[in-house]
Formats: sequence, C-alpha cells, structure tokens
Amino acid sequence: MKRILFVCHGNICRSVTAEFVFRRMAEEAGVGHLFEVDSAATSREEIGNPIYPMALRTLEAHGIHGAHHAARQVTRQDYDYYDHLVLMDSENLYGIRRIIPDDPEGKISLLLDHTPASDKAHHNRDVADPWYTRNFDAAWEDITVGCRALLQQMC
Repeated sequence: MKRILFVCHGNICRSVTAEFVFRRMAEEAGVGHLFEVDSAATSREEIGNPIYPMALRTLEAHGIHGAHHAARQVTRQDYDYYDHLVLMDSENLYGIRRIIPDDPEGKISLLLDHTPASDKAHHNRDVADPWYTRNFDAAWEDITVGCRALLQQMC
C-alpha cells in the first residue's frame, strides 16, 4: 500500500480537494485499495475546521458528495508514516520545513511537478490558490491534472 499525504497551508481547500480527487480517481481506476490518502496543513490556523464551503461546493459539483473532514496540521510522524508528502505550492515548502526540517528519503514534492514536462500549462508551477483568488475552477483544474499525473506515476 502506498500512503500519500496532500499538504497545503490550511487544509480546508486545496489539499483536502486533492485528497478526495485522488481517492476517487484511484477507485475509478480500480486501484483504490492500493492507496491510503489523507491531507494536512502546514499552519495551525484552521485546525478542526471543515472543508471551506466553496471548496465543498466545487467537490459536489463534480460528483464528490459526503466529503467530511476536519483540518489538521502535518506532524513529524507523518514523514515517517507516509510514502509521499505532496504539497500544493512552493510556500508550503517553507511551512513544512518548520515541522520537517529535512527530507532524506525524498518524500516531499509539489503536486504539479508530477505532470509531464510537455504540459507547459501545469508543469513546475504552483496549484492555483482559491483562498485568495476565489477561482475554485482554476484550482480544480490544477488539482485534477496533478492527481491524474501522480496516479499514473504510482501505477
């Protein structure tokens, strides 16, 4: 079983969306049983809070219903437990370094770094942050493209 932890700043928008999107993609591909998927935050700001309402509406608009969640902060123990810690943007790299100062096993990556270099619209950039832009469609596109690429790499 491969364990994946998606990480963003607050764990109420992007990382939790990636958690549910990846899980659904894996299940639809018939490989859901091969993965354990969760999400967490680099900050403590939203601990215990549910999915942000606009993010939840976006999930539901794409057929993901009943998405229950309580935000939590990533821990040092998560590094030991998970095989992959997949971050939404480069700012999350700074945040996670306060908790996990080094990455000797190469477990930490950015989601869109998993897209092929030929995908110039997505490769090597941050997932759009809907908290500031309110553009949940842009975040949805980045997350689904990134999750699809990650799943293909893992299978």
